[in-house]
Amino acid sequence: MAAGGFVASAGRAVLDLLEREWQPLSGAELEQRLDQAVEGVLEAGLVAAVEARPVPRFSLPEEEEEEEPQPTGAGAAVQHITDLLQRSKSRTRVAGRACLSLSHTVQLSLALLTERLSYRAVSQRFRLEKGNIHRIFFSFCERVNTLEEALIRWPAGEEFRISPFHSPGSDGLVPLSGPGPERHGVPRVLGVLGHTRIPVRVAAGRRDEDGAAPKEKRVKKEVHPDSWLHLELLSDHRGRFLHCRISRGSDTDRGGALRDRLRQRPELMAPDSCIVARSGYPLSAQILTPYSGALGPREELFNRTLEEHFQVLDQAFADLRATFQRLRYLDIGNHHRARAVALTACALHNVFLDLGQVVEGEVEPGGATSEEEEEEEEEEGEEGEDEEGLHRRDAVSALLFNT
Repeated sequence: MAAGGFVASAGRAVLDLLEREWQPLSGAELEQRLDQAVEGVLEAGLVAAVEARPVPRFSLPEEEEEEEPQPTGAGAAVQHITDLLQRSKSRTRVAGRACLSLSHTVQLSLALLTERLSYRAVSQRFRLEKGNIHRIFFSFCERVNTLEEALIRWPAGEEFRISPFHSPGSDGLVPLSGPGPERHGVPRVLGVLGHTRIPVRVAAGRRDEDGAAPKEKRVKKEVHPDSWLHLELLSDHRGRFLHCRISRGSDTDRGGALRDRLRQRPELMAPDSCIVARSGYPLSAQILTPYSGALGPREELFNRTLEEHFQVLDQAFADLRATFQRLRYLDIGNHHRARAVALTACALHNVFLDLGQVVEGEVEPGGATSEEEEEEEEEEGEEGEDEEGLHRRDAVSALLFNT
């Protein structure tokens, strides 16, 4: 009897186990298991597809071999930016549901920045849903933005005596009067200050400043000032950006914040140095601008001398747009995100310049500003002139004219 009882008990236990295993799953359990299975399949398929189909412009890094070759070309840019993000102390995590490696994330983001691709095209290339690409790209831009101070740096201290574009031993500042022997008393140029505009999409149905709905019919179609991003940049004569300020198009400030900063911190400027800027920027002892109005021979010579420096800035703007083609038009209704994309391009411009991978752009006739902008900025610049700036500009122009 005892043996029969044990057999019956074991049989019931087996039956209970089989019943629990074959019992249908609840709705929540079934959905959870399906989600896990689908995510696993998508992630595995994504990695396999990306490895099998490299991006034309920025090819994926190959798998490591016994002796890993040094990355060159586009791969060097991907590797360098990946290393920068890995070394950064930012706690911002690159978002996205798929488990992309950091190098693949950098490549996806660079594809969006350097090529005029739609999210649909990138989705097909990387086999990833558009919403996920959107999150990955903007979180990448925000993470690069945290490196702004490291990538867009103002030279200081010993850096004034290191010149990447002159012979060893020079102090890195360019003579105002151009190539040739320096003239006593003539300041040297730290950088060229100017701005460019990036078109952005303004959200449909935007209301006027007084809160009223926009008129259905207008005599003349008006472009809203916030349909542009204003990029104020200071470039050295190598094309490297030393200062970057990005604001809405309705922001009319032209270098005022930078002028005040230089007044409060004179140590930022090397001795006997200056910044040159086009009309529209405030004339000061640190920032020299061209003469306006009726000009004599002395004033014309001074303006021609400054124009030679402005060509360097125009070329830097052209290179920025040619390298990062997404800046031709930011189809982003959110100004915060549009600014993040523009700042990312400006910061990576310096990275690409160090790697020798900046695309040389064609300078548009007239530079970065239109004739209408120049007329408006001339009037604004005249209002910002101060006595110290007027005195220094007259002294420098006299030295140039008399030597």
